[in-house]
Amino acid sequence: QVQLDESGGGAVQAGGSLRLSCTASGSTFWTIGMGWFRQAPGKDREFVATISASGGRTFYAESVKGRFTISRDNAKNTVYLQMNNLKPEDTAVYYCAMARAAVPPPDWDAYASWGQGTQVTVSS
Repeated sequence: QVQLDESGGGAVQAGGSLRLSCTASGSTFWTIGMGWFRQAPGKDREFVATISASGGRTFYAESVKGRFTISRDNAKNTVYLQMNNLKPEDTAVYYCAMARAAVPPPDWDAYASWGQGTQVTVSS
């Protein structure tokens, strides 16, 4: 069972930045795509960003494109989400997820393992 440990959430004002980190256990991290999802109160979980196993391919939700950057360091078994120019509507619990394939689609059911979530709160 893969364990995903997230960190980096917090409270910021609109326009601010945060960087989320997610470290995975195990030795197969470098073969698997990773993603970030989020869930706001009363809303469904939604896709944020995904990155391929090599890091060469990324894909973003339209709502975060140009503001968020997903990256990974396979030597550290870690995936990151750099979030800039944060908006109040970005407020949510953010989840790291490990996919079932090297180049995963942005669908939640393509991900086999999930972190516990980290809260991001953006005030206006």
